[in-house]
Amino acid sequence: MPRTRLAGLLGRVLQVGVGVSAAVALVGGSIYLGHHGTALTEYGEFHGVPQGLDSVHGIVRGALEGRGRWITQLALLILITTPIARVALSAVAFAREGDRAYVAICLFVLSMLLVGLLGGIG
Repeated sequence: MPRTRLAGLLGRVLQVGVGVSAAVALVGGSIYLGHHGTALTEYGEFHGVPQGLDSVHGIVRGALEGRGRWITQLALLILITTPIARVALSAVAFAREGDRAYVAICLFVLSMLLVGLLGGIG
């Protein structure tokens, strides 16, 4: 794949990822406001994060159930994983070109991004 075509594809991945994330956030925010838009907020007491909103599995499950906060959180996950997808796609493209140095760099960066996303090692 020529480098200019690859650059266009990588740019398109970012555009689509951000667009999908924005659309999902709009849906989640609308659902949340539809259910809780008139609720009064109490700032005197900290309630913490609801169960299931603190893991990828829980977020996906809650989003599939149509829960607004979970759908909005899913939008953030999509936004976070967009550059990760770009690095993975770069590694594949460099592998097809036979550029081992760039494949190694991409795989290293990809592994660091995944470790950070999934909560570290240990």
